[in-house]
Amino acid sequence: MSQVWHGESPPPDRRDTSRVRAVLRGGPIAAMVFGGLVLLLAVRLVERPLYGQRRPVTPRITCAVCRGALRMLGLDYRVEGQPMEGPGAVVANHASWLDIFALNAGQRIYFVSKDEVRGWPGVGWLARATGTIFIRRDRRAAGDQVRLFETRLSAGHKLLFFPEGTSTDGRRVLPFKPTLFAAFFAEPLRETLWVQPVSLVYRAPDGSDARFYGWWGGMDFAPHLMDTLGARRQGGVTVVFHDPLKVSDFADRKALSRACEAAVRGEVEARLDGPQAPSSETAGTALR
Repeated sequence: MSQVWHGESPPPDRRDTSRVRAVLRGGPIAAMVFGGLVLLLAVRLVERPLYGQRRPVTPRITCAVCRGALRMLGLDYRVEGQPMEGPGAVVANHASWLDIFALNAGQRIYFVSKDEVRGWPGVGWLARATGTIFIRRDRRAAGDQVRLFETRLSAGHKLLFFPEGTSTDGRRVLPFKPTLFAAFFAEPLRETLWVQPVSLVYRAPDGSDARFYGWWGGMDFAPHLMDTLGARRQGGVTVVFHDPLKVSDFADRKALSRACEAAVRGEVEARLDGPQAPSSETAGTALR
């Protein structure tokens, strides 16, 4: 069972926000997101019988919607490095619900999420429509999960994992959980699979708490969403794609996990204020 990271100090004060501004920004963004979802579902009606698991068209709609939403929000979005070609796994640090937009805007990916998200109002529906893979954190389901990953990868999909297991304040990278890498070493994935580490680095609006975009612990989604939409100024996010790593080059899941964590952590720390000690403070059941 994953844990919630509760941070080492209270969440930031976001008083420099406006509910009117949030509505004026949020309305058009919501229209774009749900309009894109309707278009995606309509196209999928034709795409599914023709291509099955392969989705040559609908991921492009998801990418376009996420790029448009970030532009409408006013977030400065930058990409460095190149997404790897072909199928594989992508692992990234996790700071906010905004990660979904930032990661989808730059590449065609499918998120891997805990099974509970399937039933979340609104979010679960969006996740199912965009091809999210839901997994149960149960050792008895490991074999089925490997077969599911293999099926999706053989269809040309890139699968996105958050190995920290929870979101943070965006100012640090928590230790990666090596158990999430175990499936990559199953046959025949081990000999063919590549994993690409990705660093997400958020820059807060000028004059705001550096943790402005972080969403963690017991923070409610709705207030965080309204504060983000209602900010007078917006900051930015940089998505850094690192060199892909071939699974068969590593002795085991722990070695691969350490290599991915080092790449992600090094970039995040270099772009912020230097090394941040990863906190081990966790409590409760994850909500992310």
